[in-house]
This record gives sequence, C-alpha cells and structure tokens, in this order.
Amino acid sequence: MRRLLLLAMAAGLSACATQPKQAAGPVDTVPLSLIPMPAQVLRVPGHFKLDAATTIVVAPGDTQARRVAGQLQAWIRQARGFAPAIVEGKAASGGIALATQAGIKGREAYTLDVGGDGVRIAANDETGLFYGAVTYWQLLTDPAARNGVPGLHIVDAPRFEWRGLMLDSSRHFQSVNEIEHLLDQMAMHKLNTFHWHLTDDQGWRLQIEKYPKLTQTGACRKAVGPDAALTGGADKPYCGFYTQEEAKQIVAYAAERHITVVPEIEMPGHAQAAVASYPKFGAGGKKLAVSSDWGVNTALYNVDDGTFTFLQDVLDEVMDIFPSTYIHVGGDEAAKDEWERSKAVQAKMKSLGIDDEEKMQGWFIARIGDYLEKHGRRLIGWDEILDGKVPASATVMSWRGTDGAIKAANAGHDVVLAPSPTLYLDRLQSTLPDEPPGRPSGQTMKTIYDFDPVPADIAPDNAQHVLGAEVTVFTEYLPNWYRTQHAIFPRIAALAERTWSPKADWNGFLSRIPVQMSRYRAAGIVPSDGAFAVAIAAEPAGNDTAKVTLSNQTGYGKLRYTTDGSAPTAQSTAYGGPFDVTLPTTVRANAFDGGFGLAGPRDRAIDAKSLLRRSSDELDTCSDKLVLRLESPRAVNGQRPVYKVDIMDTCWMWKGVKLDGRYGVAVTVDRLPFNYALWKDAKGVVSRKARSAAGELEVRQDTCDGPKLTTIPLAKAKDGRATLDGILPKREGTHDLCFVITGKPGPKMWVLGEVQLR
Repeated sequence: MRRLLLLAMAAGLSACATQPKQAAGPVDTVPLSLIPMPAQVLRVPGHFKLDAATTIVVAPGDTQARRVAGQLQAWIRQARGFAPAIVEGKAASGGIALATQAGIKGREAYTLDVGGDGVRIAANDETGLFYGAVTYWQLLTDPAARNGVPGLHIVDAPRFEWRGLMLDSSRHFQSVNEIEHLLDQMAMHKLNTFHWHLTDDQGWRLQIEKYPKLTQTGACRKAVGPDAALTGGADKPYCGFYTQEEAKQIVAYAAERHITVVPEIEMPGHAQAAVASYPKFGAGGKKLAVSSDWGVNTALYNVDDGTFTFLQDVLDEVMDIFPSTYIHVGGDEAAKDEWERSKAVQAKMKSLGIDDEEKMQGWFIARIGDYLEKHGRRLIGWDEILDGKVPASATVMSWRGTDGAIKAANAGHDVVLAPSPTLYLDRLQSTLPDEPPGRPSGQTMKTIYDFDPVPADIAPDNAQHVLGAEVTVFTEYLPNWYRTQHAIFPRIAALAERTWSPKADWNGFLSRIPVQMSRYRAAGIVPSDGAFAVAIAAEPAGNDTAKVTLSNQTGYGKLRYTTDGSAPTAQSTAYGGPFDVTLPTTVRANAFDGGFGLAGPRDRAIDAKSLLRRSSDELDTCSDKLVLRLESPRAVNGQRPVYKVDIMDTCWMWKGVKLDGRYGVAVTVDRLPFNYALWKDAKGVVSRKARSAAGELEVRQDTCDGPKLTTIPLAKAKDGRATLDGILPKREGTHDLCFVITGKPGPKMWVLGEVQLR
C-alpha cells in the first residue's frame, strides 16, 4: 500500500535529521500527550527548556521554513507569553531549527529531534514542517514538559492522505469567524480536508453571481420550532449565505493551515432551495418554498440541457472560488418521485435507452463528472452515485455504512469512509441528561476510535484506493457554534489519530485526552466532557433510603462524591461500589486524575418523590424507528425543555414499576412542530385511533396493547406544555407501564416530558 510505503520511507530517514543518542525506550514509555500519536517516538537523553532568549532559526532563502517559523512563533506566544525571535543562518545551540530537506520523502512527513542542545524539525516541504511544528507545540503545551521537553526522536508520516471533517452550513449557518476557529483546530489535529456542505433543501449558502436568486430566495427559510429563537420570531425567516469573497477568505485561511476546502453542491436531489429560487430547473413542475422540514425532500433537478447549463455555470463559479482537485456533487437521497411522474424525464430516459430512474441518476452524475474532468477537476459523491455509471476517475464517499466503500474500491474507485452512524457527529455521544438535542444513538469517542477506515472486505490489492476518512457534522440539531463545538470536540481527536497514526492504542489515547481538553479550553473551545462526566443512578432501598450507583462512560479516572452539598474534590470520598443514602440527599460526583477534575461535577437530588419520577430520557421508546431528542420552541424558566421521542411512534415504556398501593399519575406533555420530510418512511408512522381532535394519552399495563389503566384527554393541555393528572386502578406487583399518544403526528405532535407516580 502506498501509505505504508510512505511510512516505511519516513521511518528510514533518521539519518537525515539530527542523530539521537541511544534510545531510552519505545513510545509507550513516553508520558506525553501527543494527538495524533506520531508513527515513531523514541526517548533520548536530555531536556530542552524554551525561554525568551530562544531563537527560531531558518536557512537564508528558505521561504517555506520562514512561513512555518512565523506560525510557530505565534503559537509559542499564545502558550508561553513570549515570542522567540526568527533568525536566518545556521542552527545554533539552544535554538529551534526548521529546515526543508530533500532527503525526507513524503509530502506530509517530518522528523523532530529534541535534545539538550536544541530542537530540529525537518521535512521536504512546508506541509511536513507545519506538522512537525504542531507536534512541537503540543509538547510545549503538555504539563509533563513544563520544565523542559524531554529528549525525543520522532519520525512521522500520516497513515492516510484524506483526514477530514464535513461541516453542514445549509441546515444551520456558521459565521466566517466560527469556521476559521474550526479550521485552527483541524490544523492542530493534523486534519487536512474541510468538506463544506453548502447547498441542500433547507438553504443555498454560496453566492453565485450569474444566478442571484439562489441566495436572494434560496438562502432564507421559514423559521420553525427552535429556529424562531434564532431569528427573533416565527414570522422572521432564517437566512444566511457566504459571499464569494468570504468563501475565498475561508479557502485562503485553510490553505495557510494546509487544509484543502472541498465544496459540496448537491445534485440531483436535496435541490429544493435551488428549485425554489429557479422553478424552471425543477422536475416537479410546481413552485416550491425553501424547505423547513428535516429529512428527505423530493425536489429534483430536471434533466434538460438548460438545467445542465445552469449547473455548469454554477460549477464554473465554484471552481473559480475553490482550487481543490475534488468537487463534491452530493448524489445522496435523491427521491425519484418527480422523475417517475415527469413526462419530459421519461421521454429523455427513453431516448437514452435508460430503463430506470437510478440509472438515470448515474447518467446525470456522469455528465457532471465529464464536465468537471474537462476542467481538470475530479468528481466525488456519496455512495448512491454507484447506482449508475460514473467516470472511472470519480471518488466515492461511503455514508450508508461501509458497503459503498467496499463496492467502489473493489471496482477500482478511490473511496473516503464517512459511514453513518459511526462517524456522524450529529449523533449524541452520551446518555447524560444534560446532553443537548440531537440523535441519541450513542456514537462515543471510543466508537469512533474503534473504527478502522479500511474495511476487511476490500481486497488487499484494492486497499490502496482507501484515501482516508472523515467525520460529518450535519446541523439540523446544531443551531449555534456552542452546540457545534460540543458535537465535534473531543471526538475529532479520535478521528485524527485513526487517520494519522499507524496503529490503535485506545488506553494510551484516552490517557492523553485530559491534556487535550485543556488545550481546547485554552483555545476558546468548549468541548463535551461526556466521556468522563459521572452518571448518578438511584433506586429505592427501603426505610427512607436509596441505593446510588456512579459510573462514567470511559471508566477513566477515580470517581469521588459528596452527600453534604459541597463540590467534590480529589480528597472527597472515593467511590468503591453502590452505596446507600438517607432521603432526602443530594449526591455530587466527578472523576479525577492526578488531582484534577476530568469533567464538570454532576449532581442529583434524591428524595422519595424523585425515585417515583422518570423523564422521557429515562424511559424507553416502544420502537426504535427514528428516535430524536427535541427541544421545545418555548422556554420554561429560561431554558427550552428537551424531550426524547420516536417521531414515528409516540409511545414510551417505563419498565419494572412497583405499583403496590400506588394510584396517582401526573404526566407532563408538550406540543412540538412535526417538520419532517419522511418520504417513503412516512408509511411507517404509527397511527392510533383517537377519541377527540386533540387526542389522548393512554396508560397501558405490561405492553402497549395491554390492559388500559387510564385515559387522559390531551385537550386539557391546550396545545402547549402542561402537566395532566390521571388515576391508575389499584395494582399489585411489578409491571411495565406503557404511555401511548393516540392520533397521528403532523403538522404538530404531542411528546411526553416526564412521569410522576404518587
């Protein structure tokens, strides 16, 4: 494999850099928090301590080294408060030398040597020097090296050439400053590809001068649900787009950090914002609005020559802005309903000898691919493009699991792995109750770290077609930069290491994350601490006591807790197993490592009433069709409540309830917008017969078709959040309780907030 060859070549280049003394041991003896872990790290004698008198030395006329020296100087100023002078000349003792060196093979490879007499970073080009400087900066920001970086010999090169992150700016829009902030962090993780999702049904975000309506019309949609809080009201549209100058600014900013921006212009589906702007290019023959619904909208481009002229004109301007080799054309989730109904499309298919709509999409994509190829670019698209004939040069991005990658690579196409749900960062990363809204499928940091970008079913002689992998950040439920950060960090570190480092070491990686979390905070990033935060569970223990169980997702750190209301510290009681508390009690807990808290402390107030209460997060959904955690558009006490619901089956289950002597139930419900384009999945939405227009909440015993214990009319809630009371008939023993909403969701739906037994 070419990447393994690159790594082997880099590993054999130690003679080209400052020669280390006898190595003291392999990487696992080096307690340094480098992410991603370099390919080869050896300890050598000595330490080098940076101070204000240290200089950064570059050879006269070495412009590449000079640019990297300026970047390293700025990072040192931020980390240490002083800026080493940059000088030209020969490396002197006590300095940091940066040098381009032809003998080091590999575009992104570098060597880094630290000894008592200084630091030397060498590479054959600017990109390698940049990554070597990133590694040295990480050493400087590791508390273990505060009194001097230990002697090291590092030989490094990436495992894969495509190490990426996709950001969806269509569903929710990010500012230029926010994207630049993200690019800074991508660079510090040695990620090199920013895949920018710029168009979709819910918004066209890039200025196209020849077609101004794409942003005049296509960049605005009706504010539905929580979006109204962003715009200031449901009557104010949600709008935003990037001018061409702003996009060029982002491209240039990324290039300075050795990141390529790959734009995505969706076709032939996910086209509703474009068709709303220019209806004549749509296949449906009717005027549409920019979509406010999440999911699979059915608007498609038509297939006449005028539409291809439009798309080629758009791509001409896109190619003027983005110099990337690859142009992403989407190709996913193109519902064929409009093509099936269109006489013009059917006639075109007949004239081409094409007998089904999937092959027609292949023809469509191939025509666009040929156009890009004539302009010196390469098409990349989601794995649906494999359903038809595509250019041999086309690259496939596999999102429907790994099957697309396997099929494409074995057919000779280059591939990038971005499988759902594994690498989808819009999926929530923990089950903690303070997780933000989103899709609760539990894509933890370890889930991502355990993913190998080379599927086993790719034939060994085709493995070289795997370019790499990327995480995707779709933003339906990420309306602001704070939530986007929460979704990305620290999981981005797992992807960075698995696409750069030659081997996996989960335990070593996990031990390096606490320092990385400190780097995030120093950079103004607010990461999720869900991997370390303590979950506090409680259950009745009898005689006014409860049994408390503590855990955290990774099992890393020492769990400590208090029961007197004070904040837990490294000296608080260590958790050794479930313990009993007298009611009422508030338990506060955190995980500690080296005397420092690994997360924000979590607390839980426990009393007799709380033990008989469950939120929707703590209940099971009755099915697992499309489970979401949705927030209310209306705030309660300054915060918008979040509800877990299967939008295709509004039914919840509380398992194992001891009902002896209990007869009262209070259920909090709310009414949310049902803004989902379910396409063919719509037939799977469960409808239950309702007695009234508002519907009812039924409580059933043991199963959702079991005996009906009570019916609570939802009309009492008056189309909003309310707590409704019911009476349960006396029951003995332990039973499951099923809470069912009657009727069918749309255009609004009832959701359950919490259940309180009395």
